Amino acid sequence: MKYFMNVMMVLSGMMSFLGCSIGTKPVGKQSVVSFYSLTFTDMDGTLVPMSTFKGKKVLVVNTASRCGYTPQYAELEKLYEQYKEKLVVIGFPANNFLSQEPGTNDEIRSFCKLNYDVSFPMARKISVKGDDIDPVFTWLSDPKLNGWNSDEPKWNFYKYLIDEKGELEAVFPSSVKPLSDDVIKHLK
Repeated sequence: MKYFMNVMMVLSGMMSFLGCSIGTKPVGKQSVVSFYSLTFTDMDGTLVPMSTFKGKKVLVVNTASRCGYTPQYAELEKLYEQYKEKLVVIGFPANNFLSQEPGTNDEIRSFCKLNYDVSFPMARKISVKGDDIDPVFTWLSDPKLNGWNSDEPKWNFYKYLIDEKGELEAVFPSSVKPLSDDVIKHLK
């Protein structure tokens, strides 16, 4: 029995590390700082206010070109095409996990277009954790700002869903595929 308990504790820790749980906004929690006050710089160098997306859900994803989850680009594109009337997907390339996004912005853009025909907005390469964390990811992972979530990306292709009013609605770990029922149920 003791062996079984030890194995369960180890597995539980591994699942937590890998981000195998889904977080959803607790009832009554509200953001303190508006998501719509944030901006990002797109691949063309244009500053894009998040307020541009008011009235739509926004799926923010930290991406990488050399990751086991990189094929999720295909599902992200399909999700974007299927729900683009009410959903915007924004990819944020980052090199925070085992240097799996070493390319320049031009190389990343070419890779995404050539291999996955990505048409959803892509930000310039940023950092999603650490001392140089991008303000968007600071907001996504700081409950003092977003109202409830402290979960920063644990790996590439971590997903954050913001609702039509700019509230962080759900957080999905890398292992949750973009076309999974866990994501789709938030879009219906």
